[in-house]
Amino acid sequence: MLKSVQVALWIIVVLAAGALGFLVVDNQRQQSQLQTPQGQGAALQGMGAPVATVGGPFVLTDEDGRRFDSRSIAGQPYAVFFGFTHCPDVCPTSMLEIATILRDAGQVAQDFRVYFITVDPERDTPELLKVYTDSFDPRIIGLTGSVEEIAAVARAHRAFYRRVSTGGESYTMDHTASVYLMDGQARFVGTIAYQEDHATAVAKLRRLIASR
Repeated sequence: MLKSVQVALWIIVVLAAGALGFLVVDNQRQQSQLQTPQGQGAALQGMGAPVATVGGPFVLTDEDGRRFDSRSIAGQPYAVFFGFTHCPDVCPTSMLEIATILRDAGQVAQDFRVYFITVDPERDTPELLKVYTDSFDPRIIGLTGSVEEIAAVARAHRAFYRRVSTGGESYTMDHTASVYLMDGQARFVGTIAYQEDHATAVAKLRRLIASR
């Protein structure tokens, strides 16, 4: 009950913080479709053969302030989401969905990790990322880095993002809203789309974990 209250309170906070940016939500959804990695084909729908042109090793800073090298999780399938803590709609909705998918996947997902890579490193400190991700599920790990590091990781995953002014010094971030699914060899095998059918998403996650 306490965790549910914390999540609800956090969502209220981020909605308030991002109220000026709510008009870009539809654009975020459109860009998510437009910027879907090329060459996914049937892999997105059926979790087929890996697509090697998306993803790759990266080094960022985790929510505890430590350097995180993706090569340290070699052999373990994982997921990646590009977002930001001040996101008014897509990110909190996606994180709630991911937390529910992890829960409903059961025991097999106990050690599975979802890496929330911020596209807003200017505001998203490790401390803020930790509070944000832990409010949904401790298996969601926040990652940040320099502007250049974030750009390189996003480029490797063919993820789209851009800063959008909302007046004065205020801004929001437009970004891809899909969850990237990576196998134990860090190869891209598909996505979970924004607001995808829950049962389908759970099945994808279970197949990914089983593929290790």
